[in-house]
Amino acid sequence: MTTRRTAIAGLVATLLLGLSSAGIAAPTTVDNTPGDIWKRTELYFGGSKPDGSVITPAEFESFVDKQVTPAFPDGLTWLPAHGQWMGGKEDSYVVIIFYPLTNRHANKDIEEIRTDYKTEFHQESVLRADGLDKVSF
Repeated sequence: MTTRRTAIAGLVATLLLGLSSAGIAAPTTVDNTPGDIWKRTELYFGGSKPDGSVITPAEFESFVDKQVTPAFPDGLTWLPAHGQWMGGKEDSYVVIIFYPLTNRHANKDIEEIRTDYKTEFHQESVLRADGLDKVSF
């Protein structure tokens, strides 16, 4: 029974991925809510430098203005956050970006943002989480 469920789940996932890659939006809910399927990327930025000093909201906002906004001028959201990394707690920042699936430059732009932040603030990592969401404006 488990093998049959796994096979069915794999078939459903393959069909949904096929629909998405063909430009056909896969249903996200049973109801008929408005909107289109867009890509959602969340970036999690550490808020402490290796020397123990913090990356201030003003420093982060300046980074967003110089590096993130030019790549995604149609809009984004950034939030202060609290997190844990490698056993330590620190304040951090989250940037949320929604963009159409047809945006061919998004991946390259996001990877450049991650690299630039790690370089500028001497960070080990910038966490990236991607997904699909139904959005309506």
